[in-house]
Amino acid sequence: MSKHFSISLHCHVGEGKEVMTDEIVGMGTWYDMMAKKVIEREQTLNRDMGRIRTEMGLGASGFPHIGSLGDASRSYAVTLALKNLGYNSELIAFCDDKDGLRKVPAGLPADIANSLEKYLGYSVSTIPDPFGCHESYGKHMSSLLLEALDKCGIQYKYYSAQDVYKKGLLLSEIRTLLTNAKQIGEIIKQEVGQETYNAVLPFFAVCDKCGHLYTTRAYTFDPKTDKVTYKCEGQEIKGKLIAGCGHEGEVDIKSGEGKLTWKSEFAARWRALDIRFEAYGKDIADSVRINDRICREVLGYEPPSHAQYEMFLDKGGKKISKSAGNVFTPQVWFNYGSPQSLLLLMLKRFVGTRAIDVSDIPSYMAELDELEDVYFNKKQTNPKEAIRLKGLFQYCYVMNPPAELSIHVPYNLLAFLVKMAPKECINDYVAEKLQSYGYLKKDQSIDANLQTRIQYALNWTRDFDEIKETTIELSEAEHKALSELCIKLQANLDADAIQNAIFNAAKDNELKVGAFFKVLYTVLMGASQGPKLGPYVLAMGKQNVIAAIERVLNKTNTEPQ
Repeated sequence: MSKHFSISLHCHVGEGKEVMTDEIVGMGTWYDMMAKKVIEREQTLNRDMGRIRTEMGLGASGFPHIGSLGDASRSYAVTLALKNLGYNSELIAFCDDKDGLRKVPAGLPADIANSLEKYLGYSVSTIPDPFGCHESYGKHMSSLLLEALDKCGIQYKYYSAQDVYKKGLLLSEIRTLLTNAKQIGEIIKQEVGQETYNAVLPFFAVCDKCGHLYTTRAYTFDPKTDKVTYKCEGQEIKGKLIAGCGHEGEVDIKSGEGKLTWKSEFAARWRALDIRFEAYGKDIADSVRINDRICREVLGYEPPSHAQYEMFLDKGGKKISKSAGNVFTPQVWFNYGSPQSLLLLMLKRFVGTRAIDVSDIPSYMAELDELEDVYFNKKQTNPKEAIRLKGLFQYCYVMNPPAELSIHVPYNLLAFLVKMAPKECINDYVAEKLQSYGYLKKDQSIDANLQTRIQYALNWTRDFDEIKETTIELSEAEHKALSELCIKLQANLDADAIQNAIFNAAKDNELKVGAFFKVLYTVLMGASQGPKLGPYVLAMGKQNVIAAIERVLNKTNTEPQ
């Protein structure tokens, strides 16, 4: 059932352009507006509305990074939005396991990396799994992302490119594309200036002598026999020359022993699978533009609606990439944070490049808690913004949000408690402390959700020394008040005296007491509220608290007002 609210909303449409609209659709998020845009376009095209398919590409050449999950989560959010607006929709997960191995991914154990060198230029679905647990290298790598999708609750229909080519699901499109190869070559030349496909077909045959995929160049296609002639000439891939064997042969396109190049394959699968929406990364914008034209001008099928997003960077400013060796996988995230917090990273913003690493996980866990507070009306915000935030929260839970508010304990508080707890009775120790801090009622036990959070904290304290300090802007008065508090904490103070010292530090510097407490909670816990600070400071250890405050003071420069 469609839901409409007449209020103001920032909405990102097209290729990252932000516009204003006076209408909120569905759950009030970008994904709802994108779904509405897709519906309106499909209606204008007079296409069948019985099923609206979205698509994401699934890489199989290296370890999937969290950006790979972005393809799936964003397209699936549009799928959910389409369903919420009353339309049947499904996400297609198309695995590119027919692609060739262009480069041995960095970060692999030396023996495995060395074993893969001889397979450069071969289809990843034909390379043995060096880890010994899947039928091929490609299956091993793609399964990691599929596991992450399953853990996040993302539902999809899976297509393997290896199977798609063998079963001939793209056969009609391949015939049309190869028959019109000259037109495709001209489109590619016009769009990116590349003249390669004026001389060769947009097709890689598997050499029936040496087995390489990327070393062949296809020259002719006979539509009567469905055969492509090729020569295994070799190719430079990622700066390394992969030698061809010189064999000249022919391959039947019905055999599955070949594949379309990226500069035409997207178009083929869009038409064959009737795809209506696909998001894409900025790094393949040229390929998408070329395929749009091929789809429309050669295959006679209007390409799907698109939305372009930018890539995640590591903290050094480099694109997170499976080939570069700085891979931050979903599996790493799941060690320290919930699937919902990872979906929040993916869905909260569509445009703009973001730097991300493991140290950001606690802040996304905290932000998810804040969204939950808004969802259950525990935290009040602007009514217009509340609609959007509640919608975002539901998308993070793939439209299956919790039935009741969970227990929210700041990540670094839990990390501190599990670090201090006796190993033989961690739960009892944590429960006792949380009861004394007011997070749990007296005699309230640890539930399944909190148990999971404790495990995240245990994993964190096992693998890292400390949680990244919260970035906070301090006014001159706040800086001075925190400095004075550090001096007062050097004295032998009990819990009540510490509480009074905090009050006095605020009043002496003409700060609102509540606002100053919020600053302290942010510095010490990465959250805007928490337990009574006097007892907490004693439990944490005054020197630890002083050290945490001083780290923030040393990183914060204030100018006189």
